[in-house]
Amino acid sequence: MLRKQNYLYGTTDVSIPNKKSFAKYLLDRFYQMREQIALINGATDNVLRYGQIVQEAMNLAISLTHLGVRTGDVVALCTENRDEFWGTMLGIICTGAVFTPYNPTYSAGEMKHVLDISKPSYLICSPLAYKAHEKTFEGTNRLKRIILYGDESVKNTVLYNDLVIAGSNGESELVFRNKLSRNVRYEEFEVADPIDGLDGVVVIMYSSGTTGLPKGVQITHSNVICACSSSILRFTRPKSLIVTPWFHVMGLVGSAINLFAGQSIIVYLPRFNVELYLKTIEKYKVGQLFLVPAILVALNKSENKYDVSSVDTIMCGASPLPKDVAELTQKRFPNVPGILQGYGMTECTLGVCVNEYKNGEIKKPDSNGTVVPCTVVKIVDIETRDALGAHRTGEICVKGSMLMKGYLGVDRRETFDEDNFFRTGDIGYYDEDGYLYVVDRLKELIKYKSFQVAPAEIEALLLQHEAVRDAGVVGIPDREAGEVPIAFVALQPGRTVTEKELQDFVAERLSNPKRLRGGVRFLSEIPKNASGKILRKELRNLTKNNISKL
Repeated sequence: MLRKQNYLYGTTDVSIPNKKSFAKYLLDRFYQMREQIALINGATDNVLRYGQIVQEAMNLAISLTHLGVRTGDVVALCTENRDEFWGTMLGIICTGAVFTPYNPTYSAGEMKHVLDISKPSYLICSPLAYKAHEKTFEGTNRLKRIILYGDESVKNTVLYNDLVIAGSNGESELVFRNKLSRNVRYEEFEVADPIDGLDGVVVIMYSSGTTGLPKGVQITHSNVICACSSSILRFTRPKSLIVTPWFHVMGLVGSAINLFAGQSIIVYLPRFNVELYLKTIEKYKVGQLFLVPAILVALNKSENKYDVSSVDTIMCGASPLPKDVAELTQKRFPNVPGILQGYGMTECTLGVCVNEYKNGEIKKPDSNGTVVPCTVVKIVDIETRDALGAHRTGEICVKGSMLMKGYLGVDRRETFDEDNFFRTGDIGYYDEDGYLYVVDRLKELIKYKSFQVAPAEIEALLLQHEAVRDAGVVGIPDREAGEVPIAFVALQPGRTVTEKELQDFVAERLSNPKRLRGGVRFLSEIPKNASGKILRKELRNLTKNNISKL
């Protein structure tokens, strides 16, 4: 078959090993590197080696099986980033069960929603997550067991440590009275085969929910193996820093890729704090940062003084990176030749496009890079659905080996076209060299008369104002124009600015349809999800309320 005109093709030089599951693929690799350091907790300085992850995973898998977990069951994990995460994840999938990570900062309604989607039989969670969602968890009748991290016993729960820390009672049985008698040996351990082989679902993740309630994204064994076997988003420095939550695809799959490669020790933080983040860079001489634009904005506007000269690589994704933020970042991190941007989504097991350094510089720093291996991209006209050529803006559609199996409970025809391309809902274009540029979300575009206004462009401009710390823009109904832009702004400490001053600031710099005809409202913080994306649905809800103006 001939390649189609106006399609962007990634390379196909990815070797998929003959493994029966992602669990076997990961366990064998981790065992090979068992003496190496895998992770360092930047908040506690605790060091975790690959061998410790393997031991914990095998012990947990045997204990879970003893508790009743079977191939095909769904086991949920609700926690912030912590040392037990990777042993837990690997242990769950070694049983043949499907792993699903929950965001502990979900509201009660969102938590109930994802529980109803994935229908887990077992749940493992941190004390913080359990305290926040205890009533919701207890109201879920389908949960057979709730397993808690930590040492504090809670009625009707099982302690995680009792499942992974072996006793010393000398019994010949591996499991005695619901507790491990000894550590499981790698030579005697067998990973359970998934029901549908490499095409079976290994993890259920959740779409970001920026435009509605999260959808359950079914990621297969082959999806994740393909991602780990490619070179996308691979850390190349001795130490890399990540604060992205592991319940998010950028954190989970991005870290899995790099743990599998074993080329960089991952220093991680449970949550973002500007001072701790900068202090961690200085302490561990971190060379590479893996983050989202919201963190870059916070770092650039912080006055904390730490030595960050060790950083020479920054990879950024999850939302558009304003040009001025990129320029300020390079001043803050003088040894970084440019910010590497990527474009991806949960539905594509992380990556669609990524940029890279060539001869010490980025060829097109404003772009999201070129298509990753085993992936095909087309840009289609929003109305006719015809594939467009270079420099023509339309909806980004994707297919390939890393594309999800589908949404749980949703007919594929609702989100895939007749050629099996996933309709992303993102707007973008590519240039004559095949570099992709993402403009905005289709559902987030503001329709002012016959014009389509991208909120990200207005937000990027507002961030240039010296009084603005953060900003979010949405459209509100207008009888004559259809919709008009309204801005929500968080101010810098000690700074003031009026609504009219910001409206004039935008009007002087952007075209007529992009003026803030809906006004400006001031908030202490712009609502965002864990990956740093603006929660525009919350901003739209705020437009219905009477928020005071400065």
